[in-house]
Amino acid sequence: MCYKTGMNDIAQNLKDVRQKIDKACVRNKEIVRDAKDVQLIAVSKKQPIERIHTMLETGQRVYGENRVQEATERWSNLRDTYPDLVLHLIGPLQTNKAKDAVALFDVIQTLDRPKLIKALAMEMEKQNRFLPCFIQVNTGEEDQKAGIAPQDLKEILALCRDHKLNIVGLMCIPPVDAPPALHFAFLKKLADEHDLQELSMGMSSDFEKAVPLGASYVRVGTALFGERLAAS
Repeated sequence: MCYKTGMNDIAQNLKDVRQKIDKACVRNKEIVRDAKDVQLIAVSKKQPIERIHTMLETGQRVYGENRVQEATERWSNLRDTYPDLVLHLIGPLQTNKAKDAVALFDVIQTLDRPKLIKALAMEMEKQNRFLPCFIQVNTGEEDQKAGIAPQDLKEILALCRDHKLNIVGLMCIPPVDAPPALHFAFLKKLADEHDLQELSMGMSSDFEKAVPLGASYVRVGTALFGERLAAS
C-alpha cells in the first residue's frame, strides 16, 4: 500500500488510523475494548523532520524511535517546544547507549538480556529517572531477532524486579511469515500468567488484529507518515 505524505495527507492518515483502532475495538456490534485504552505510538524513525513537524501540529505527542543517536539528534531540541512529548525506545539498545537512552526516553520497550537490565538499572539510579519498561519477547524464537525466548520470561522478570526496574508489560514483533494474531494472543497469555498489564504489539500492517487481542500500545509508522527514507 502507498501512503501519501503531504501535510493534509498526514493529518488524514492519523484520523484514518484512529478510526481503525476504534473499529477494531468493536466485534459483532459489541464494544470489546475501550479505544481510550489503546495508545497510538507514531513511529518516526528515519522519517524526514518535516513530516514529524506536521504530525506534531496534529497534536500527536507519543512517538517511537529505534536508535538512540538518531532520536537524540531529532528530539532533544523539540522537548522545550513540546514538553508533553512521550518518547518510546522501540529498537534494540546497546549497553553503551544506556546512559543516553535513560536521559532522553520516557519508556524503554526492548529489555532482552541481563547485561542490559543491569546497565539500565544503574543509569536510572544515577539519573533518578525510573522509566517504565517492557520486556521484548521473541515469540517466534527467530535467531536473527532480538527478544528473550518465551521460556526465559520468568527468570528475566525476576532479574528485572531484583534490580528495581519498573516492568509494566511485554512487547513483541511477530515473524513476517506467520499469522500475527497467533503471536499477539500468545503474548497476551504470557502477560496474564505473569500479572503484567501492558502489551506493545501491532504495527502498520497488523495493528487492527492486535487491538482486540489486548494491545495497549500499537506502533504505527508508514500508515501515518508514508514510506521511510532509505538508510544512509
